Amino acid sequence: MALRNDLRMISASDDSAKMMKQVLANHAPAGHEVDVRPILSIIEDIFRRATATPSNIDGVPNGKREHMDALHDNKSLAAFSTPEPLSDIIHKICCEISCKGGGDALATTMALFKTLSSYSWDAKMVLSLAAFAVNYGEFWLVAQLCTQNSLANSVAVLKQLPEIPTGYDALKPQFDELNNLIGAMLDLTNCIVEFKQLPSRYISNDGKAMSMDQDHYHAAYWTFRSIVACNSRILSFRGLYTPSTTHELELSTLTYKVSNIHVSENLTKQIEFWRQQIDKIRQIEEYNNLVRILGKHNRDNIKVLRALIYAEDLVDDFYLCKQVQIHVLKKKHVLLLISRPDDISQEEILFLSNMYKDLKESKECRIVWLPIVDGSIDRQQALDKFKNLQKRMPWYSIQDPAMIQPAVIKYVKEEWKYSKKAIIVSVDPQGRILNQNAFHTLWIWGISAFPFTAETEEALWKEKPWTLELLVGDIDATILEWMKEERFICLYGGNDEAWIRKFRNSAKDVASKAQINWGMAYVGKKNAKKRLEEISSSITKTESSHIVIDATKMWFFWARLERMLYWKLQHGMSVEKDNIMREMMTLLSFDGSPWLSCLDSSAGSRVYAKLAVRSGLPRLLDLEPELALCLLPVNLTSRMTVLSRMSRIFLLLFPRAHARALRDIPWGLRGLCIILGS
Repeated sequence: MALRNDLRMISASDDSAKMMKQVLANHAPAGHEVDVRPILSIIEDIFRRATATPSNIDGVPNGKREHMDALHDNKSLAAFSTPEPLSDIIHKICCEISCKGGGDALATTMALFKTLSSYSWDAKMVLSLAAFAVNYGEFWLVAQLCTQNSLANSVAVLKQLPEIPTGYDALKPQFDELNNLIGAMLDLTNCIVEFKQLPSRYISNDGKAMSMDQDHYHAAYWTFRSIVACNSRILSFRGLYTPSTTHELELSTLTYKVSNIHVSENLTKQIEFWRQQIDKIRQIEEYNNLVRILGKHNRDNIKVLRALIYAEDLVDDFYLCKQVQIHVLKKKHVLLLISRPDDISQEEILFLSNMYKDLKESKECRIVWLPIVDGSIDRQQALDKFKNLQKRMPWYSIQDPAMIQPAVIKYVKEEWKYSKKAIIVSVDPQGRILNQNAFHTLWIWGISAFPFTAETEEALWKEKPWTLELLVGDIDATILEWMKEERFICLYGGNDEAWIRKFRNSAKDVASKAQINWGMAYVGKKNAKKRLEEISSSITKTESSHIVIDATKMWFFWARLERMLYWKLQHGMSVEKDNIMREMMTLLSFDGSPWLSCLDSSAGSRVYAKLAVRSGLPRLLDLEPELALCLLPVNLTSRMTVLSRMSRIFLLLFPRAHARALRDIPWGLRGLCIILGS
């Protein structure tokens, strides 16, 4: 209750319209621009060192002199030198608040406004705080050293300073009040300085800005009143001033008032509002700048990279284990790998790592990773993920995900359609964007698609028909050898171990009796690595006619097939008009179901087959369980036709040239046919 009454008493005299008019009448800025931030840093350093606690009144905080040495190395102290006019004004304020003592606080406050009339509101507050910090610092410098230094002790005697080391407990309540008010003044001053340093071109002259101006002179006034009160308390310690009961309450009241301006009167909220507004405007400007730079014909890729990275010309080099100038990428083809740390798998990193060596040596191409980090994730957690992944990438990356500005993230999402899957943007030595996502192309065609332009992609698709070679790529050298030997090749998959076992045994028997030179390769299914490893271990790997693709290559096979499909979808193709796309979707749709595809590599390995495999049809269940070999009429014997029952899976092999024979095959069986040859 006493605090509220005292607050009303002070407010009645200090917040009157007449008083505020006097404050404004003494405000006549003359263009004296002061860099207040370094001065404020020194002020904070003084208050931090001088704050009274039992552990630092002997001059050595926490009893550790090295801590004091560390503080002494403060960069602001080392770099700062007060301009002569500021030294004079600080000295003048020191005299005003000291010589007038604890007399008329209002008169002393208005005198400070007259002395600082030509300075901005933030400069007034900082310079007056600097003057008080000098007085406060001198007081504590002597108080802390008087028990250790004879000179300091003599000065303390002449200044009539109390014996603080021995009388700290009695003075502690007064120190606490003083420190609370100093902390409130620093918070308020920092708030005003922060607003003043916001770019003025972004601050509109509307009601919010006018409200902030009013907050500024209120903040300056109450800071001056608080400084006068604090200095009076210091004088009281020296016996030069005896505070009344009203003045005893004044520090607590002022602490409440100053804190209220900072927090309760929306000053903090207004600054946060303007900060957000400025961030929005800047992001729009930066985004438009990106659109302009990346949309025009550039002659230098470094300009493009700088616009994207904001990395102060530095990137991390994996091989050199150090930061290097971004100019190492000048006149080189650059692939920008863009992903969240969680959006790129170990298998994808392995694939790119294997490809990167050839790209570096033969194509003068470099990869740079630009990590996209979600702002909702904890900063340290995101940085840890980034560092762990960065160690596995043998290419360039930025130093910190924070270097990727929001405008860049927006551009990547809107212009390059980045979502949740890693993309690779191809940038040529002149800074032209050749491909907004070359990842699919690199995955499908490898470095043969360099420099990964749309024209190169289309040409490769036209040159390469839907063949076994295209389907399997280079996942296993044995398959490529089988193709050279013109074998029948059977790819099969799924995760039904019982079906796989029956199929292998039956197929092996068919091949033996029909004397077919063929090879079988198990390629598993999507996204079941552990289960596939169990199945793979049960399949015999020593037979020359049977191989099992390892788990990593299985993943690569399916990922590559998916990327083929994505590429076609992105280019507007449909299953109705594109047979290759239809075959891809059929194969991908099987998932864990048993499936097989047989191809005749002697006929150019072209894939014509409907991918067969489901359970058998009812009308065929009456066939004898033993394997039956059936020769078709003489005119079809250019290739062996084999009809086999493998559990409930039926397989028919015959030349594509005689596909008309399908009309003679029972309808139930026709759906299980695999057409071979060309």
